[in-house]
Amino acid sequence: MLAKRIVPCLDIRNGTTVKGVNFVGIREVGDPVELAARYVDEGADELVFLDITASHEGRKTMLDLVKRIARDINIPFTIGGGINDFSDAVRLLEAGADKISVNSAAVKNPDLIDQLAKGYGSQFLVLAIDAKQKAEQWRVYIHGGRLPVEKTLFEWAREGQDRGCGEILFTSMNHDGTKNGYANEALSRLSRELSIPLIASGGAGNIQDFIDVFSKGMADAALAASVFHFGEIPIPFLKRQLADAGISVRETIIRDNKI
Repeated sequence: MLAKRIVPCLDIRNGTTVKGVNFVGIREVGDPVELAARYVDEGADELVFLDITASHEGRKTMLDLVKRIARDINIPFTIGGGINDFSDAVRLLEAGADKISVNSAAVKNPDLIDQLAKGYGSQFLVLAIDAKQKAEQWRVYIHGGRLPVEKTLFEWAREGQDRGCGEILFTSMNHDGTKNGYANEALSRLSRELSIPLIASGGAGNIQDFIDVFSKGMADAALAASVFHFGEIPIPFLKRQLADAGISVRETIIRDNKI
């Protein structure tokens, strides 16, 4: 069994890490590179950096920040936000990103997924999907959760896989920042319908939420922000608890015997 991944997410606005609830109520957290370095020391498996206003404001993801991250961080990281065409992705990968994440631009132009997969390979491409459940339907949103589109979660995830993306990063807008657990029912369905890795996002609040997202949601990786940013769940302690629950995780060196 492949080890499950723990992935801190750093939402970036104007070069600063921020966090909100249900995609609103944004507050500043700190310098993204300093936070990332802390997560490396704690044993995070990967990192995700998302410029949450880049698509909405028509800006490009800041290349200088990507270069800083690549220089100071020695674990894989994904960068997303403001990637509108093939050349944007090239600049980010050349700046040092291990993977790039596309969201709004891919919804508007699905052929972008094909172009990126053919140009760099599926292993470099993550399709991020923000979706909100209303009644029985999961509707896809773009521009940082501001604009609903006609696509639905499951059909769009399958199309993204068919077009060549290497991973799906699904964020439940209903669960984002609430600390009430992940959207495990939707995640388990995605896991059954897809053959590529699935990253769960939105709702982590306690250790049991992580256990559930791997056992019930069948996710390959769990992404979280608040519980890591504010020190509520230390990553070494989380991994120890997951291992005790029978979930395969990568080993972490506990520095100075701290958990």
